Amino acid sequence: MKKAIPAKKPLVKPTTVKPSEPKNPQAPATFNIDEINLLLQAVHQSNVNELKLEKGDFKITIRQGGVVVSAPQVHQVVSAPAPVSATPYAPLATASSAAPVNQPPAADTSFDNLITIKSPMIGTFYRSSGPGKPTFVNVGDEIKEGQVICIVEAMKLFNEIESEISGKIVKVLADDASPVEYDQPLFLVQPS
Repeated sequence: MKKAIPAKKPLVKPTTVKPSEPKNPQAPATFNIDEINLLLQAVHQSNVNELKLEKGDFKITIRQGGVVVSAPQVHQVVSAPAPVSATPYAPLATASSAAPVNQPPAADTSFDNLITIKSPMIGTFYRSSGPGKPTFVNVGDEIKEGQVICIVEAMKLFNEIESEISGKIVKVLADDASPVEYDQPLFLVQPS
């Protein structure tokens, strides 16, 4: 019985794209459609995930294979086992002689009806439109649906975050100019 041998991916020779000479030397340098098609074919036939080219003021980026995700780094924490004590433990005190135990305070029921406004993206959280400018909202402010309440800067783009509900700002949960994660709580709002 013969073994099945997997087909090898054919080797692809690098494709050279010759730039076209602009007919008018004063005209901006660009790629023509044939050059772009050649680039698309070359990227498709190769193992390249992304290709960026610049020609004068014209820039083109070609990506294939969807989203490139790097593997998260795993930090392993190793701890030594606790040493075994040679002395026996003291007997537990009875309830009558024990000091009063501090119990955690009961959950504040006033927070049960609050809505959390979360960050829609990873970036840097800003409470105002710039240094020295007034904040968009403060604790106690009444807000309306669609009102800008903060900015999240991501990749040099300042994204205005609008409220999805009307109500009163009860608490600001993120510090100004601090990094925030996707879905991180930013504000607590009491709906009106």
